Amino acid sequence: MVKKREEEKVPVTAPLTVLESRTLSKGFGWWSAIVLVESWGRKQLCFYLWQKKGNKWARKQKFTIQNQEQWEYLSECVEDMLPKLSTE
Repeated sequence: MVKKREEEKVPVTAPLTVLESRTLSKGFGWWSAIVLVESWGRKQLCFYLWQKKGNKWARKQKFTIQNQEQWEYLSECVEDMLPKLSTE
C-alpha cells in the first residue's frame, strides 16, 4: 500500500473547481498530480504537470480522462506494456 502524502492545494484556477487531488511527485521545480475537477457541472480526472517559475507554479501539461470507458482503455494499454519495463 502506498503511503498517502500531505496534500498542498494544487494550482488549478477557475472555472475549474478542485474536488480532490493527489500529488504524484514534487521536487526540483516540478510538480505532478492527479486532480478530480468539476467544470460547468461535469467532473473530470486530470493528470497535471506544473513547473516552478519564480515563486509561482505554471501548468506545462494537462491530460484529461472524461469517463470510465476511456480509463479502461488507457489502463489496459498500460497494463499490456508494463511487463516490457523489466530487463531480461
